[in-house]
Amino acid sequence: MPPDNSTSEFDPNSLSIITFPHPGLRYVAKPIRRVDAGLKQIAARMLELMYEHRGVGLAATQVNLPIRMFVMNASGEKDEGEEFVVINPVISRPRSNEEAEEGCLSLPNIHGNVVRAKTIHLNAFNLTGGEINMDLSGFDARVVQHETDHLDGMLFLDRLKEGAVMEEAANIEALEIEFQSRQRLGEIPPDTVLIERLADWEKRYC
Repeated sequence: MPPDNSTSEFDPNSLSIITFPHPGLRYVAKPIRRVDAGLKQIAARMLELMYEHRGVGLAATQVNLPIRMFVMNASGEKDEGEEFVVINPVISRPRSNEEAEEGCLSLPNIHGNVVRAKTIHLNAFNLTGGEINMDLSGFDARVVQHETDHLDGMLFLDRLKEGAVMEEAANIEALEIEFQSRQRLGEIPPDTVLIERLADWEKRYC
């Protein structure tokens, strides 16, 4: 069950990854204007969830938080590679294009080829207020673009060719049926309630 997302006495350990078609995945996240101990705990929990689910990136909207932050480690291994907590990312200078297969922790068992820029420039901030200013290429660039899409309410499904979407139609429908069933059973609140809860987080951090 998705977390209550009440900002009072919030336990970051209650965060969980939401799945399609949860409305939080289509919410356009707002820029973060303050960093506190709570936000640092949220980032730590997001990294834990990313590793637990064998991912390489996780956006705040994937844990039903409407803030512009994502975590990543392109190695996918906790004790390998380099971890990043990226706040308010801005992508510029995209160059070339390449196509590669992608998946998503919020769309389990669904994959498809996505065309993205091969090289990009990333400008953002980390949890200590330091500036992230770097050129990225290959897989690192793809992860950043994928997670930034999430913060804009976009899923990799939106970038698939029509034929590729049709090939995944059964898996997409299965996710929709499961989500709707959990809402009918009261395990997940109605969409209107889920969206209303996001306002509290915007007041706290945006």
